[in-house]
Amino acid sequence: MAMVGLFWIAEGDVYVGAKPSGMGPGVRLTPEGVVAVGDGQSGLYPWEDVRALTVADVPENSLMRRAGVVKDLAVDMVMNLALPMGSGRVEGPPPMMRVCVESSRGQHRPAAYAAAAVGYPETEADLSRALLARLTEGAATMSTTLAAMSEWGRTSGDGTPRGTERERLLREWLAQ
Repeated sequence: MAMVGLFWIAEGDVYVGAKPSGMGPGVRLTPEGVVAVGDGQSGLYPWEDVRALTVADVPENSLMRRAGVVKDLAVDMVMNLALPMGSGRVEGPPPMMRVCVESSRGQHRPAAYAAAAVGYPETEADLSRALLARLTEGAATMSTTLAAMSEWGRTSGDGTPRGTERERLLREWLAQ
């Protein structure tokens, strides 16, 4: 499993945002179309019907977001030291993004959790949006690009690559 831009690639499966767990919301990109899964949302939007595809509410990596994560870690550590049995503090869910699918049946906005704890770097978010738009350019482009992403997921091993490698991959997939 690895995160590359706004995509979570697990073996051969490609998701926008985090791979859903249990009944959590998620969006998977398949050769058939965009699939919304999870509690309260379901649907298949076939590629031949998808006119536009983008993502809204993407949490971008910023100094304030990083500071918030560090603050939360510090508070958790202090609480765990002070209350060894746990503070009872429940961590909230990760930020939610909306995958905007414009199809012949109208506008759809299935939800997906963000996979990046401190937000996504701006360049990766922009390249990912461009890649999503490219997937709607036709069956040949979509199948070639998704096949390249899936193949990378099957052969890359475990772990998210470093930032420069993620950007290189996104640019490579855009050129497919």
